[in-house]
Order: sequence, then C-alpha cells, then structure tokens
Amino acid sequence: MVWYHLVAYFFGGFFLCNAIPHFVAGSMGRPFQSPFANPHGEGLSSSRVNVVWGAFNLAVAYVLFAHVGEFDIKNWQHVAPAFAAMLICALFLAGHMGRFYDGNDPQKAQAELFAKRK
Repeated sequence: MVWYHLVAYFFGGFFLCNAIPHFVAGSMGRPFQSPFANPHGEGLSSSRVNVVWGAFNLAVAYVLFAHVGEFDIKNWQHVAPAFAAMLICALFLAGHMGRFYDGNDPQKAQAELFAKRK
C-alpha cells in the first residue's frame, strides 16, 4: 500500500464525518452552521445550503475512498485512518457546535430543559 492511500482514507473519513451533520440538519429543514454563513462557520445557513454542502462532502469522501487506491472495509489498515479522522472530526465538531447548542455544558442544557417543562 502506498502512503498517500492512507492519507486519502484519512481525509475521506474527515469529509464523511463532516457530511453527516450538514446533510441531516438540512434534510430536517433546519438551518445550521456552514462555511458559507456570516460569520464563517458560526452563522446559520439555510437547510438547502446544508444539504448541498453535506452532499458535496459525501461526494469528496466517495472519491477519496473509491478512487484512490482500493479501499477495503475489511482491512483494518484501510479503516483505521478513516476511523481516526472521523473521531478527530467528530470531537472537533462536538466542541465547536457545543458552543452554540450547550453541548459543552450539559448541566446548563439540562436546567434549561427542565425550566421549559414547567
């Protein structure tokens, strides 16, 4: 296996992970942060923009997995860099998006949830 295949699989995992929140939020009709919002990455973009951005990320992941080398889902040497990138991306997104959705302070979020129920 050539080293740049592993790099491609790593970035494929990163793009795959990034596709999920954008595509899901957009498909649910919800606005969500995107690089096209103002300010970049913090402001909200429309649900349609997020569907397109999520689909673009998914397409890039597909190209990196399917057209660089011969990605084998049963080969841990192929899956490990993709999984590592997905974990890194997910942890980054959790911290970044947690600022907007109280995910970084679960006690505050829980207190607000209970206050809404009363």
